[in-house]
Amino acid sequence: MMQTDVLIVGGGPAGAAIAWRLRQSGVHCIVLDQAEFPRFKPCAGWITPEVLKDLQINPDEYPYGLTLFSTFNVSLGAFRFKLKTHQYSIRRIEFDAWLLNRSAADFHVHRVKEIRQEGGQYIIDGTFVGKYLVGAGGTHCPVYHTLFKPADSDARKTLIVAQEDEFPYDVSDNRCHLWFFQNHLPGYSWYVPKANGIVNVGVGGSSEQLKRNGDSLKRHWNLLVKKLEETGLIRGHAYKPSGHSYYLRQPSWETRRENAFLVGDALGLATLDMGEGIGPAIRSGLLAAEAILQDTDYSLDSIPRYSFPSLLRIRR
Repeated sequence: MMQTDVLIVGGGPAGAAIAWRLRQSGVHCIVLDQAEFPRFKPCAGWITPEVLKDLQINPDEYPYGLTLFSTFNVSLGAFRFKLKTHQYSIRRIEFDAWLLNRSAADFHVHRVKEIRQEGGQYIIDGTFVGKYLVGAGGTHCPVYHTLFKPADSDARKTLIVAQEDEFPYDVSDNRCHLWFFQNHLPGYSWYVPKANGIVNVGVGGSSEQLKRNGDSLKRHWNLLVKKLEETGLIRGHAYKPSGHSYYLRQPSWETRRENAFLVGDALGLATLDMGEGIGPAIRSGLLAAEAILQDTDYSLDSIPRYSFPSLLRIRR
């Protein structure tokens, strides 16, 4: 069996962040993920300067494209305005793989099937053994479903479903566009141009509210495609959208059980207004790392519940 100090299930931003911080202090980690990196992950993918600061990343040193947005073009129903901001757009296929490699953790492509505790350690599939276990595997994280999920969980009430596509395109409009509550969508849709001729478009909203309204995300995806065509933002493209889901910030989920921790989307940390998850995921990973290193409580109190306060912060 392969022995380590900390087993991390999930190699996305949360898993890479905790691995990076632990490795800085000489703690050995094994990261397990069912996918080989780099792996394609469509995502609007904007990050704040705070994310870069948390990870001690100088924007000039990031080897891939960063697109800086100083404003968002926002449509709130029929009301349109420009929102001043300071955000970077990244591609997850690049960003996630770079963070994982930067962590210097021992990485293995492995689909987790069984987790058990034995002799004060966690054992995964009879192969990987660690004193600590971190669930960073997103919405369907096996650590959450094995060790944390309550029988009466009502988390579905905050489940967000999304559909999006990311592809090369000869972009004529380099602005970020956000459309809130269009056509009774309980959420918003977006157009996010990225570096090197890439664009991401998508739609996301409350799964429960869509069902309550007798509505579907597919209908809103088709309406978005029509809007993009009519406005000239995207024309004549053969879309290949993919779907995914995640939870908004949970008020009472258990974050730690003995030496097992949850971070990122496995914990349900996406902001309540924008559903933004990268920053909260990374911050949760760093907080969990400090709890392990310092043998202290693991608290999420410093992680913002809303995106808009950070969206409005302008670098001076």
